[in-house]
Amino acid sequence: MIQVGIVGYGLSGQIFHGALLETLPAFQVQGIVTSDAAKQAVAARHYPSATVFSDPDQLISLETIDLVVIATPNRFHHDLARKALLAGKHVVVEKPFTVSVAEAIDLMETAQRTGRLLTVYHNRRFDGDFLTLKEVLSSGALGEIRLFEAAYDRFRPDVNPDAWREQPHPGAGILYDLGSHLIDQALALFGMPESLYADIRSLRSGQADDHFEIILDYPQMKATLLSRPLVKEPLPRFAVHGTRGSYVKYGLDVQEADLRAGRRKENDSWGLEPEDRWGILHTIDERRRVTALPGNYYAFYEALAAAITQGAPLPVTAREGLQVIQLIEHARESHDKGCRVKVSN
Repeated sequence: MIQVGIVGYGLSGQIFHGALLETLPAFQVQGIVTSDAAKQAVAARHYPSATVFSDPDQLISLETIDLVVIATPNRFHHDLARKALLAGKHVVVEKPFTVSVAEAIDLMETAQRTGRLLTVYHNRRFDGDFLTLKEVLSSGALGEIRLFEAAYDRFRPDVNPDAWREQPHPGAGILYDLGSHLIDQALALFGMPESLYADIRSLRSGQADDHFEIILDYPQMKATLLSRPLVKEPLPRFAVHGTRGSYVKYGLDVQEADLRAGRRKENDSWGLEPEDRWGILHTIDERRRVTALPGNYYAFYEALAAAITQGAPLPVTAREGLQVIQLIEHARESHDKGCRVKVSN
């Protein structure tokens, strides 16, 4: 079994990592790090055979740990991941990879020097709606794609003063948070754009950004990525328009809600959404709902286990994580300058 240490035990550490790892036979959670006394009690209850630490150095120094999962606030990703790599551990970094391109490159070079595996947890690649969208695009039913829109909206009119993501820390704000998901999905579908334009705002009273619109320019295609904090009436999650028709999908993947509710994968029904939430394909030939593929966050760790034990490909490469940070930095540059900027590859 791959012995795992989880650094950080908030929502990410508990739900998006711990809840998956505890049900996969290839892994055993051996240690958890949190400085919060209440979360320490929760971790001890969830993993009675694991050791709970308050200092990440204590866990990273354990010779028996094979894999370290970094699930801390974004500004700590680089330093903790670097320490783990230098200690000879494989590393999973929660998205976003780092808060700067320079930090991402440093981690990639460190992983290469140490011969350890380094991956980024872009779990939204394993959303059912995204997997279904990929199948629709690959089918050619829409013809040549000209317009792509992806949105991750919320209705949260009040700022949470206790949430680090809403405070003016490096790597905080919605662009690093939900923007990482949308950018990674766009890159997985279409690759790096030629240029981009970004508008980034704080629409509420908080100090971190909570709204963005990013336009990615591709040859003969425009991709628009959006996140808005004041959307009460749902708008499409995906809207794709091509020379033969459109595909529109409402609603979010069901896995996060299920994990939060304590449900775990037990059979093939995991990740399936109800038929009334399936996307609509409307082309010159037909109009119908598209049978949704099931989402599967477990696939990330299943692929990682194969990479560690068999040399199989990583589920997400560090270079792919770096490209997300590159586009975030370009988006910041575009917003600050008020103009479209060329994307460097």
